[in-house]
Amino acid sequence: MQLLALALYHRDGRKTPRVLRFRPGALNILTGESETGKSEVLTIVDYCLGRRTPHLPDDLIDQTVGWYALLVGFADRSRMVLARPRPTGASSLHAFTRTGYASLDIPQAHELVPNSNVAALRSELSARLGIEDFHFQPPTRAGRKPFDVSIAQAALLCFQNQNEIADQTALFHRQTESGMAQTLKDTLPYFLGAAGPEQALRRHRLGEAQRAQRAAQRKLDDALRQQQAMDANGLALVRLAESEGLITEVPAAPDTTQVLDLLHQALAAAPQTAAPLDLRDRRQELNEERRLLREQLQEFDDALAAVDRWQQQGRAFTGELHLQLDRLKTLDLLGPERRHDTDVCPLCTQTLEHPDPSAHDIAELTEHLARELTQAQTLQPVRQEHRHALQTERGRVTERLRLNGAQLRELLASDERLRNLQEHNLRVAHIQGRIAEALTRTGTDSDLTRLRNDLALAQENTATLEQLVDEDDVTAETERRLADIAVGMTAWAKRLNLGGAADATEVGISLKLLNVVLRRPAGRLPLTRIGSAKNHIGYHLVAHLALHTYLRRNNRPVPGFLMLDQPTQAFFPEKPRDAATIQDADWTTVTAYFQLLNDVVELNRGALQIIVCDHANLAEGWFQDAVIGNWRPDSDGNRNALIPPNWLE
Repeated sequence: MQLLALALYHRDGRKTPRVLRFRPGALNILTGESETGKSEVLTIVDYCLGRRTPHLPDDLIDQTVGWYALLVGFADRSRMVLARPRPTGASSLHAFTRTGYASLDIPQAHELVPNSNVAALRSELSARLGIEDFHFQPPTRAGRKPFDVSIAQAALLCFQNQNEIADQTALFHRQTESGMAQTLKDTLPYFLGAAGPEQALRRHRLGEAQRAQRAAQRKLDDALRQQQAMDANGLALVRLAESEGLITEVPAAPDTTQVLDLLHQALAAAPQTAAPLDLRDRRQELNEERRLLREQLQEFDDALAAVDRWQQQGRAFTGELHLQLDRLKTLDLLGPERRHDTDVCPLCTQTLEHPDPSAHDIAELTEHLARELTQAQTLQPVRQEHRHALQTERGRVTERLRLNGAQLRELLASDERLRNLQEHNLRVAHIQGRIAEALTRTGTDSDLTRLRNDLALAQENTATLEQLVDEDDVTAETERRLADIAVGMTAWAKRLNLGGAADATEVGISLKLLNVVLRRPAGRLPLTRIGSAKNHIGYHLVAHLALHTYLRRNNRPVPGFLMLDQPTQAFFPEKPRDAATIQDADWTTVTAYFQLLNDVVELNRGALQIIVCDHANLAEGWFQDAVIGNWRPDSDGNRNALIPPNWLE
């Protein structure tokens, strides 16, 4: 895949799109002054290929552009348009895609309507590049998530912005971002051809097998520890079960087998049960009966009290009658032979103001009192009989009340026995639970044999997969391919006369460091120990040129372009306005750098496209033939830049 054109669309959709054309299979140089938008070209291309956060500057580009579109071509001569709207919120996930062949070109502004998203865009690009359906599975316990290999990782090999190309600590695009270094280490072997889905699947299966082996080992170790614990704790559980009556006839010193048998017996013992009683209803019934009996007893007590009061009143009445009759007899006034004048006092013979009753009247009264006394005396046996009957009935009620109390006490005793039985069953259940847990954790001899067999099978499976993975030897194969890349790197580093290259036996890429390393008779020398920005940029150039040459020769699924931003920055003052006007720069070295770029493109015979954004503008014919844009003021002083001047009106 190579780039054919880049287009920017104004927000109003009416102005003509700004289109920058690229030449496939050639060196493309975009030269010009500072602040004309050259560096943003790389960022926009990266965004159109599916990057979620382009980090475009908040300047004229962000203020005027509504859509970005990229036209790419593939080896089968098919083409594809990749367009993304200006990133704002959720719209950063939207995309427009269109496929076709030689006639497909940059679309018109009114055609740009989101018809896809970033995930679909990356998926189609990956398929067209030939990236296999490769779900990378990190090694077991690596602590990072699996991911699908796609254009997202392949594009990391195709860009070098102005900060990255001069970085002595990192070699690849976005390498210093969180997680990106590990992603590069995981995917570079695949893009080099040292590893593929088959090797990754075997490594994944090896990780699973190792995890299964560790699990089998843990289970066996746990079973052995539990068996040892049972030897120490099993006898204590047996004694507890015996104390609660779950087992009987326990030997004084049982062995391990006997302990297990006794524990199984205790576990199988059924808890004691009691006949189901509705104690609450029975207690309520007895309490109600007791209340009624007490009411009856109170009624009998009231009746007996009334009879006793009746007898007391009768005895008082008859006693008074006897007293009066005895007085009359003492006066001897009742005799018929005694007569006297009732108008005269019999003692003093004086005339009474109110005459005394006559003897006849007194006699009648006495007879009346005598009759009443006789009647009162005849009622006494009746009262005694009634009182006896009441006492008899009261005794029956008292006896029933006593029986009721006895039944209540028995009920309370039954309730207490039931509670004691429940507490006993709870203790039994607790002991049986402890026994069940101990027996669950403790395997029998057959269980231990099974666990040992499982471990042996897991170890055998792991050993088989380890042998297959060792045969794959992805690391060794990656190093071999990096050694092939190092051949070109060494030759080109010596050609550019980079620092340390003359004494180096090999200049290569370290997969571990993700950086350039020089191998010398005195030892390895990483790029971090080599000074001068000139050397840092030079080693970045030879590393990426050699890497892409290898990728193109081996037809690997990586885009066939390399974008470089400001590769000559080390030769000019900081942020020059126009490097073409600087006279005292090391133009010989600058020319050598660009000459190498041109030679490598020709070496790859159209399979590699190099796009350079720089301040330099050499007069050599081959350089001018490679210029696709010169963003400097024209003869009339009109500004030429990524954003057309008329867009700013």
